[in-house]
Amino acid sequence: MKIGLALGSGSARGWSHIGVIEALAERGIHPEVVCGTSIGSLVGAAYAGGSLECLKERVCALNKLHTATYFTFGVGAGGLVNRDKLDALFVDCVAAPGALIEELPIRYAAVAAEMATGREYWLKKGPILPAIWASISLPGLFPPVRYHNRWLFDGGLVNPVPISVCRALGAEMVIAVNLNGELIGRHGTRKKKAEGEGDFVDRIAATFRHYGTPFFSAEEASARQPSMFGTVACAIDIVQDRITRSRMAGDPPDIILTPRLGHIGLLEFYKATEAIREGRACVERMLPVIEPLLV
Repeated sequence: MKIGLALGSGSARGWSHIGVIEALAERGIHPEVVCGTSIGSLVGAAYAGGSLECLKERVCALNKLHTATYFTFGVGAGGLVNRDKLDALFVDCVAAPGALIEELPIRYAAVAAEMATGREYWLKKGPILPAIWASISLPGLFPPVRYHNRWLFDGGLVNPVPISVCRALGAEMVIAVNLNGELIGRHGTRKKKAEGEGDFVDRIAATFRHYGTPFFSAEEASARQPSMFGTVACAIDIVQDRITRSRMAGDPPDIILTPRLGHIGLLEFYKATEAIREGRACVERMLPVIEPLLV
């Protein structure tokens, strides 16, 4: 039976895909088709090309300071991401410049959205790295990508969990990883850190909160307007959740894995170790469902 793996979008939560793939491999499950949207396209390409361990080592080494160096200050046509630095990471840990999708030992496709039509666009042939860039180009963070003579951006806007793509590429059974299962209502409700916990920046923020408390009651604090970034992140989460529910209702996978990642923010890429651990745990929880279907 040819197994397909649909790796969903979810920004920093996508590092959990690494843990899912590792846990499946330890049980002798090696997907022959892998399709990814957004961060799923990046991890999927690393898996298809045999460089997943390299990617894991690099992302697990990230901390807050390292993560910040992948972003730029100020908004321009190029978005907020330091493209040169991120491209160097892709070259080191995913694919060499000029490497082609059709040359990968495992069937692979990335999903992007076409700006002119709003339709999803499947990247099944051509250079690997531009395909990844097109699939991950979330508006505002990344610029759109010109690929196959069309402008493309983040595939999570149209097909967050590419189950349909796996089936089209020949998968007879599809394991889908949905990263959007715990998103709604998460923003503004994170648990407070213990006193003294966190880095220097966290402690400065905690100091301001401490001295600001006498001026605001609990009700006033909760009624304050959400931050601009928090609002944008919440809007993205709502869109991802609604589209994911709709797409999976029409084309359900054979097995669905939903890591518990609601506590990881959109850009908290430095939480890779935590996300990977939850990816593995998610597979463990679903073993009673997975194993009978694969006999």
